[in-house]
Order: sequence, then C-alpha cells, then structure tokens
Amino acid sequence: MMFMTDSQKPADVKKDWIVVDATDVSLGRLASVMAFRLRGKHKASFTPHVDGGDNIIIINAEKVRLTGHKLHNHTFYWHTGYPGGIKSEVAKDTLERHPERLVERAVKRMLPRTKLGRQQFKNLHVYAGAEHPHGAQKPTEIKLS
Repeated sequence: MMFMTDSQKPADVKKDWIVVDATDVSLGRLASVMAFRLRGKHKASFTPHVDGGDNIIIINAEKVRLTGHKLHNHTFYWHTGYPGGIKSEVAKDTLERHPERLVERAVKRMLPRTKLGRQQFKNLHVYAGAEHPHGAQKPTEIKLS
C-alpha cells in the first residue's frame, strides 16, 4: 500500500466568505481564531506554502473587548523616520479613533512575516460598524463566544 500526501495547488483552493461579529469578544481570542482561518489551517487540505484560507469580514470592531488593564496600559509605538520622531498611542485612544486598526494589528502580528503572510492578510476586511459592502459574496456567519 502506498499513501501519498496531497499537496494543494493554488488553482485547487476554494475560498469561503465568513462574517464574524466582534461584539464582546476578547481581542486576543478573536485575532488567534482569525489568523488560524486566514492561513487555512482549519481545512483538511492545508498546505503551508499555498494561500488556502478564507476571506474574513469582521464587523463591530468598535465593540471588541480588551481584558485586564490593557485598555489603559497597552501602548503602541511607531517611528516616523525623522530624528526624534517616535510616536505612541494608548489602546483606548486607538479603539476610539480607529477601532479597525486595533483588530487588524492584532491579526497581522499573528500571521507569518513573509510574502504569503502579506497575501493572506489581504483577505481580512474589518469594519467598525455592523454594515459591510460584501453582501454579494453571501458570507456565512461564525459565532465566537
């Protein structure tokens, strides 16, 4: 008997559209499940070098939950490239001004830092409110508790 491992080809990939409501879901739990699905690891046909994940729509990003003191103590830093150009922002301010960036950053940091990871990240669509423009794709809803 000979058993062969199937290696998925990019032409064989079937991508589904999924909607996830982020209302009262912990940010870390949401990000880890979404990164898992973006990579396609939930499918039996998972192949590490092929973008076999789903297209994911996250709605109500403004209602995501941060546990503990992270809302007030977690600080994000970035540098503008100019001398003395370090900037910072607390998670509470990011959640108020651009809630979708908070969710995108959490998911992006759980994906591989490669060309494939950047390609998989493009399949994530995050919206602050309950409305999204992807109704024509007929997405299925997933519940996270």
